[in-house]
Amino acid sequence: MSDIVCVTCQALCTEPLARRIERIVAGRPSAVILREKDLAPAALKSLARKIAGVCAAGGVPFVLNGPLDLACELGCTAVHLPLPALRATSRQTRRQFVSLGTSVHSPDEAREAADLGATRLIAGHVFPTACKAGLAPRGLSFLHAVCTAVDVPVYAIGGITPQVLAGVRAAGAAGACIMSGLMQAADPAALIAACRQVWNAEPAQA
Repeated sequence: MSDIVCVTCQALCTEPLARRIERIVAGRPSAVILREKDLAPAALKSLARKIAGVCAAGGVPFVLNGPLDLACELGCTAVHLPLPALRATSRQTRRQFVSLGTSVHSPDEAREAADLGATRLIAGHVFPTACKAGLAPRGLSFLHAVCTAVDVPVYAIGGITPQVLAGVRAAGAAGACIMSGLMQAADPAALIAACRQVWNAEPAQA
């Protein structure tokens, strides 16, 4: 397993999403987060069942990016919520999930999320990305500040490529999330392998 997480986006995908996820799962990412906020509930439910099945067949953890009622209906053990949704979720409900993630944009948010029971955080956006066109990236100093603020594993997101992963690891992140790169790469498994090679490389000596 690598420390690379796939985040989906059908709008960016160059082929049917289920086929794309099959190819991504072959690269053994540490998880696949289904993030399709624009889908109607019935469509999201159908897609979630399909993608969860692909992940299960490949032995890769599946994470549903909300809503909680669907996660419970599908028996998901891992869920990702926006921080406002996490705030509104009862302690009893939060405890139903083995893995509970949220996105944060500051050290203060990271500390709040950890206090609310989040078991992993996604921090971004760290580098320039077309998904956040016109918005300045927060950079590695931001990522380092988030990582040092909490004991919860932090994953970087935004503009992640093999070329930036050494800096991401040095900042203290547990891994990184890739969306557009994995949705559009000619060979997504090869991209994961390239990221894994950088991530596992020995740090350069000073």
